[in-house]
Amino acid sequence: MSTTVPTNQSEWQSLADTLSFETRAYINDTFVDAQRGATLTTVNPATGEVLAEVASCDDADAELATHAARQAFDRGEWSRRAPAQRKATLLELAALMQAHRHELALLDTLDMGKPITSALGDIDGAIGCLRYTAESIDKLYGEVAPTGDHHLGLIVREPLGVVVSIVPWNFPLMMTAWKIAPALAAGNSVILKPSEKSPLSALRLAQLSQQAGLPAGVFQVLPGYGHTVGKALALSMEVDCLAFTGSTQVGKQLMQYAGQSNLKRVYLECGGKSPNIIFADCKNLDVAAQNAAAAIFHNQGEVCIAGSRLLVENSIRHAFVEKVVDAAAAMQPGDPLDPQSFMGAMVDNTQYQRVLDYIRQGQEEGATLRTGGQPLDSSGLFIPPTVFDDVTPAMTIGREEIFGPVLSVFGFDTEEEALTLANDSDYGLAAAVWSQDIDRIMRVSRKLHSGQVYVNNWAGPDMTVPFGGVKQSGNGRDKSLHSLDEYTEIKTIWMALQTSHLSLSTAGK
Repeated sequence: MSTTVPTNQSEWQSLADTLSFETRAYINDTFVDAQRGATLTTVNPATGEVLAEVASCDDADAELATHAARQAFDRGEWSRRAPAQRKATLLELAALMQAHRHELALLDTLDMGKPITSALGDIDGAIGCLRYTAESIDKLYGEVAPTGDHHLGLIVREPLGVVVSIVPWNFPLMMTAWKIAPALAAGNSVILKPSEKSPLSALRLAQLSQQAGLPAGVFQVLPGYGHTVGKALALSMEVDCLAFTGSTQVGKQLMQYAGQSNLKRVYLECGGKSPNIIFADCKNLDVAAQNAAAAIFHNQGEVCIAGSRLLVENSIRHAFVEKVVDAAAAMQPGDPLDPQSFMGAMVDNTQYQRVLDYIRQGQEEGATLRTGGQPLDSSGLFIPPTVFDDVTPAMTIGREEIFGPVLSVFGFDTEEEALTLANDSDYGLAAAVWSQDIDRIMRVSRKLHSGQVYVNNWAGPDMTVPFGGVKQSGNGRDKSLHSLDEYTEIKTIWMALQTSHLSLSTAGK
């Protein structure tokens, strides 16, 4: 493929024309067709063009992969490799991703419709995640328990074994990195199940992992559907941990599968209906409005932490919503290969129709449509920024996760009312507070039922802080050093240094 760095839509299209896609599963260091020969079709949602027929794995492939992953773990070629050596291999993988940055971004843009500029940012985030986690692994220490002279208590962390990472289609490679980087760094064998809607970058990553030198069976990729290969992996007795990002409904199913099999660990990052709270004392309402629009319209609204509920103090609500509508006018969808496009296409026709159904329901239930609402007249699956005002908690668009570019605006008069509205949700993934009153900021931040709270920004955190939710938004945390906790097991080693006396203790009984 060309090594020229694309700068405009035409050059990105030229690069796309040179791409060839890996379409086979990656099992035990070998690219293979699905055992039963099934395939799935991946389509460019911006054009309707069929990109490729990709291997569609099922229980037969899952059995092969889990067995290979367990054997690789037990051999210890990776699991017992010194942390500094694992670090070196993962840094090599990050370097290869950097060298193929434009290709990886383009794969995600073609596969799921996101703008190329956004996809490039995702790849940078994935590379940064891999580097951060790799650099961390040889700098973490165990513990020594406080004991008397006759004993030594060691607390060590060991890899779990076989980890299955099931990732979504909205941020294909970035979500992959968030899952596999800490799992691999800790010494586990990892099986990646990408979404059937966006498998191409995961399979390219498998090629790069092979080039980086990850041992056979340590990293494998099984494309396919959730109800086939996903279910088989979740029920496998060989799997020690499931790490999932996706819908709350599927997250609940995975917990059931874990209980039906071997009580494997399950870490979930699920849905959201995040409140973005604007108080009248916010210093710069123009900046807040730009952020409020971007918080819901970035990535076509296909974002788990999208600021889909905008809560605005009534004394400024009318003027503020006007500012949001004006900001939305500059965030229209366009050709994903155009670096100037803020939004791209919805991932597929199912999601496209789902979002349009919610828009229709919002109008039927009495919300005021301020802008958008009608799909673009094109061959692609494009929906413009859509803003509803006068939304109430009883309305469907104010309660359910739409996963599209649809903003619901609520009004409030008091801080207490804002908190009641914000916390009146099954979800608790993210929230934001816009105010200049530090006392209010701390009060509201502490009272919000959310895994993360942004103050005078939206979605600003980097790799140094954890990411995850509460309530039906899931459990566990991606990013930061805390992510390594999920992929390791604590082991206690208690040594008797003098054995001339009876050492049996009843202290813990």
